[in-house]
Amino acid sequence: MSRVLIIGAGGVSTVTVKKCARLPEFFDEIYLASRTLSKCEALQQECGVDRIKGVFAVDADNADEVIKLIEQVKPDLVVNLALPYQDLPIMDACLATKTHYLDTANYEPKDEAKFEYSWQWAYQDKFKDAGIMALLGSGFDPGVTNVYTAYTAKHYFDEIHYLDIVDCNGGDHGKAFATNFNPEINIREITQRGRFWENGEWKETDPLSVREDLDYQNIGVRASYLMFHEELESLVKHFPTLKRARFWMTFGEAYLTHLRVLEGIGMTSIEPINFQGQQIVPLEFLKAVLPNPGSLSDGYQGQTCIGTYITGIKDGKEKTIFIYNNCDHAACHAEVGAQAVSYTTGVPAMIGAALMLKGTWMKPGVWNMEQFDPDPFMELLNVHGLPWHVIECDSPFAK
Repeated sequence: MSRVLIIGAGGVSTVTVKKCARLPEFFDEIYLASRTLSKCEALQQECGVDRIKGVFAVDADNADEVIKLIEQVKPDLVVNLALPYQDLPIMDACLATKTHYLDTANYEPKDEAKFEYSWQWAYQDKFKDAGIMALLGSGFDPGVTNVYTAYTAKHYFDEIHYLDIVDCNGGDHGKAFATNFNPEINIREITQRGRFWENGEWKETDPLSVREDLDYQNIGVRASYLMFHEELESLVKHFPTLKRARFWMTFGEAYLTHLRVLEGIGMTSIEPINFQGQQIVPLEFLKAVLPNPGSLSDGYQGQTCIGTYITGIKDGKEKTIFIYNNCDHAACHAEVGAQAVSYTTGVPAMIGAALMLKGTWMKPGVWNMEQFDPDPFMELLNVHGLPWHVIECDSPFAK
């Protein structure tokens, strides 16, 4: 018997819940909770009450509420698909109840756009002593990109030196301006300073100031911008031979123009302001008026290409591998009613949960994806909708 409690009912959760519901061999009982009960009820109706055994309203900012919910449901695993601000309260609840934990994005304080693993890594000894496991970042990036790195390090290299993670959304949702996942998280991430690892230290750049025009498989050339992404922090820690590690994401000019205007008038700020006697956060207000990412899938055309360029040494010779996935928006909509950005995060969350519940990936403590054997995860990616491909490059981007 395996019982899972999924917290969150947004676009990513929709994918994860529907995928889990189709796999009774991994997930005997599924329970779903969110701040908005109606979202949980709608997913339960879609998947069937025989698969979603119970739905609940919970404030995931409140560890005591989550503890009570866990004590009621008694899950083997909590899958956290809520907001990154809520990682620590949910981890505290799992620690109090000795329940395994999984998330897709690292913790960040709500009042500061600061992305790092230090807060969650600090739970290592507590989780280990409690005999429970926390798996961090089981999405695509972070997540699959970490596993890609571990897979290539295991099968293609004796030592890896250069890493470039590239994330391209070549799709068109037809909206003037919209984000493909939670607008609040997406815009905080984009407007921070860029950061990359080189020669044993972190180097910073102004936001979106470094650009490369990269050719993406089955999409073509797209403007790609250097950003900081949390998987860089764990990868340089766990692969100390890396001389440089960077992350790149594509943005269209129309998107950047809208973003510059919004930033220029203060709408991307996370500092509260007084409006008609009430304290509001401009970015939270912007989130409320932008399209819900979960509503974008109908009519979304094109595909994503996310992967890792890795350069290293094998048998004394240098070579570069590009390992990647293409994911089609329309195909995702047809399968689970979601766009590809939600799909590419929701499926790896399901796979990580399945490997934990089966004991394939299971050891007490707090771990990142690349710290486990990558082969079982890579096998399940091919089975569950995210097939991957490997190319040996003649002209390494990473150099």
